[in-house]
Amino acid sequence: MHINELISGAIDQVYAGVERLYKDIHQHPELPFEEFETSRKLAEQLRQAGYEVTTGVGKTGVVGLLRNGEGPCVMLRGDMDALPIREQTGLDYASCKQTEAGIPVMHACGHDLHASCLAGAAAVLHALREHWQGTLMIVHQPAEEIFGGAQAMLADGLYERFARPDVILGQHNMPALSGMVGHLAGQTMSAATTLGVTIHGNGGHGSMPAQTVDPVVIAAHAVVRLQTIVSREVEPSEQVIVTVGKLQAGTQGNVIPHSAELEINVRSFSDEVHDQVIAAIKRIIDAECQAGRSPRPAEYRVLTETITMNNDAATVARLRQAHGDFFGAGQLFEMKRLGGSEDFPYFGNAAAGGFGGEDIPYAYWFIGAATPENWQTTTGDRAAERMLQLPMPHSPYYAPDRQPSLITGMAAMVTGALAFFER
Repeated sequence: MHINELISGAIDQVYAGVERLYKDIHQHPELPFEEFETSRKLAEQLRQAGYEVTTGVGKTGVVGLLRNGEGPCVMLRGDMDALPIREQTGLDYASCKQTEAGIPVMHACGHDLHASCLAGAAAVLHALREHWQGTLMIVHQPAEEIFGGAQAMLADGLYERFARPDVILGQHNMPALSGMVGHLAGQTMSAATTLGVTIHGNGGHGSMPAQTVDPVVIAAHAVVRLQTIVSREVEPSEQVIVTVGKLQAGTQGNVIPHSAELEINVRSFSDEVHDQVIAAIKRIIDAECQAGRSPRPAEYRVLTETITMNNDAATVARLRQAHGDFFGAGQLFEMKRLGGSEDFPYFGNAAAGGFGGEDIPYAYWFIGAATPENWQTTTGDRAAERMLQLPMPHSPYYAPDRQPSLITGMAAMVTGALAFFER
């Protein structure tokens, strides 16, 4: 029997259990570094499939190892955290979860899909272990949404305690037609930094502004001036985004506050340009504080940060061949570069990240999750163009086409892993 038939048959065998797991995780989402029940369920799936399992890696991460003779070590990674969003999909297994503080929680980015596909792929690869040699490393990663989980697992000795992979593979769902798989070599997702900034003033009564230093005015000038960084300081050929997503100050209209808080998000595809933009932000805010008579310098905090994703070209070529052989060339599409960001590249950035050794080649692909009905409402010559017309991840209406997305995600991971193992 051909290996593709064996893969499809093994997926059919595990599908019902994977679908139950997916619905369960979707109904009971958990926020970053709070994925205790999710990690427990995923760990149990791996134990049942015959893996050596360790929990609590990087607080809530799960690692499963399957040692299957001499050969390369292939790492498959899936994330599992959710977002503080109230679900509005209308699904019969929609989340009704709220935190103790009343914050609604939803798997609006499909991490429940990623985790379930990874659990299913692990079971399939165990069932097919006579057809490959090497070590399979399954990593269920927490806290991707705040760019914290990958570095937490690495700092907790991921490669020292378990195994150091020869290649690292991951995937993400997107609103392409379910059943499709997209690839892109090189720069794939942006670096991202969110800065928290405190601008200090000297508050007082709204009727006596001359006796105060108004941080709201300083912040307002800074926000306007920050818009000139991209248009006047960055080369037009570079793709850079500077967004002030939060400006908060004061309690009521007749009180001039003592401080103003900003959160500024920066995205780029070049580490050098990224550093240039961060420096420009600080220069502009410091200058506005001096011009506005701020009593002391602004304070800066890095709230979240991740690096550019650079997919290894040789690894992507090998994956594209493997996925084409299984799905058919007509089911593959060329992904466009995304302004979104991931902490997945930290796993491969071992040298620069301070986790020892040489960098490790990695590749990250995309699986379609849109229903045929929704896909038919879009227009365009390329899948990347049509995706923009549908709800994207982080929308309260985002709902992957369950069965084909689960099957495609499992098959993509299984065939991707087999492409790097010895037969």
